[in-house]
Amino acid sequence: MRGSRSGSRHLAAVGFFITPFAALFALFYLVPIGYAVVQSLYQVKRTGTFGPAHDVFGGLVQYRRVFSDSPFWQSVERVQLFGIVQVPVMLGLALILALLLDSGLVRGKRFFRLAFFLPYAVPGVVAAIMWGYLYSPNLSPFTAFTAHVHLLGADLVLWSIANVVTWVYVGYNMLIIYAALLAIPPEIYEAARIDGAGYFRIAWSIKIPMVLPAIVLTTVFSIIGTLQLLAEPQVFRSFSSAVSSTYTPNLTVYATSSVPNFHLAAAFSVVLALATFVLSFSFLKFTQRKGVQ
Repeated sequence: MRGSRSGSRHLAAVGFFITPFAALFALFYLVPIGYAVVQSLYQVKRTGTFGPAHDVFGGLVQYRRVFSDSPFWQSVERVQLFGIVQVPVMLGLALILALLLDSGLVRGKRFFRLAFFLPYAVPGVVAAIMWGYLYSPNLSPFTAFTAHVHLLGADLVLWSIANVVTWVYVGYNMLIIYAALLAIPPEIYEAARIDGAGYFRIAWSIKIPMVLPAIVLTTVFSIIGTLQLLAEPQVFRSFSSAVSSTYTPNLTVYATSSVPNFHLAAAFSVVLALATFVLSFSFLKFTQRKGVQ
């Protein structure tokens, strides 16, 4: 009897703490996803040429339009190229900065930790506006450079956006990796120094392998963020004609919903969410096979 009572109390306590999270998770995550899926299955029909519009069930009509929409898939290819280049550069810089802070070679760690993280405190829209002015040939204080290198042109604007994203998120990822470095027991470093290992050897053979789970975590976050790219290219549309309303997948969703065509926008969103899940899950499975836990 005592065991059953203690077990029921334990379940009641677990339910008490889980219920608020479960309710909010269902309300603000599961319900919107379900609503988007339902909306994607409808289409707008009119009675006559100028008759009133009404929603009718269309099945997979909107998804056929999604898979035949070449600008959308071009935007997907564009952000894939963006991620292939930008994510490794950003995480590489974050790892280097974290290793420097943890090495003991840097003085004023608190100052540099705050300085590296400070760009993340700047809202993405504000950061994009600031960098947009710096890139603009007519407004930049570096006109001697921007007048000859068209950072807002069709060839370089994607990498100009990548620079903004890197500047904002390097410090955020650095803190995650740095926290993982602080969790490594100091005894491991002492044993390595007794064996004659220097700073670089310890970093390469001990620190980096032990923070691989943190690097995997930041990579997953970065994959998700890349496919959700919206604020920076939206701001850059006011600086560069090379950034169209379908430049990224999320811009395509935003432009479609502004028409308004909410059903097609919902279908775009569902396909984009599935693509994000597949890429993130595939990366996690790949790292697990390689032995990164």
